[in-house]
Amino acid sequence: MAGHSQFKNIMHRKGRVDAVRSKVFGKLAREITVAAKLGTPDPAMNPRLRAAVLAARAENMPKDNIERAIKKAAGGEGENYEDIRYEGYGPGGAALIVEAQTDNRNRTASDVRSAFTKSGGSLAETGAVAFMFDHVGLIEFAPEVGDADTMLEAAIEAGADDVRSSEEGHEIFCEQTAYGDVSKALEARFGDPRRTSLIWKAQNTVDVDDETGEKLVRLVEVIEDQDDVQRVFVNFALSPALMARLSDE
Repeated sequence: MAGHSQFKNIMHRKGRVDAVRSKVFGKLAREITVAAKLGTPDPAMNPRLRAAVLAARAENMPKDNIERAIKKAAGGEGENYEDIRYEGYGPGGAALIVEAQTDNRNRTASDVRSAFTKSGGSLAETGAVAFMFDHVGLIEFAPEVGDADTMLEAAIEAGADDVRSSEEGHEIFCEQTAYGDVSKALEARFGDPRRTSLIWKAQNTVDVDDETGEKLVRLVEVIEDQDDVQRVFVNFALSPALMARLSDE
């Protein structure tokens, strides 16, 4: 989705990094513990755990924190969290999908609904916007692993459906059912990816004016600030001018 690439830059703009780092680490640790509890504590044998560890490394989470989160699961510690998805609309009719992990559905639903409402959005029924997205695999590599043509050729051979290369890196998309095989094939050739996960990719993006775009960015920030929220996916695209201004803040 357009929001995927754009928000990686905006949500990590320098004015927010220090303020959110501890919260980000907490959410990453939770996902690592949940993934380790659901499968084996060995990332090499547990695709979800491997993805969680890669995500943590991408955020420069200390190795000790990662190992502690895995050991927490191995020792039977930690709450029993469940994955849950919320869907809703933001200003301008933009669609959002929110992935959360919770040990209390009522609390999380109330928090997410409040986050939508206070920022000009509205929470909808499950399924209300999911049909506008595809649930697909995403494998990201740093730009230096190869040029765009090399990555495209390798991705096609591995069974991927789409590749987007830029100066920031390579994003390879594939069907959910092919996610494991595509990941393994690309890792065998290029080494560890920067990030790998299942995402909600918008089938089409909605261009919004800058005023609406600012409101939507604020909405995403408020939702992501909720303790139980792991990730937010959107179907809107911001103008280059607004992107540049927000990235400099």
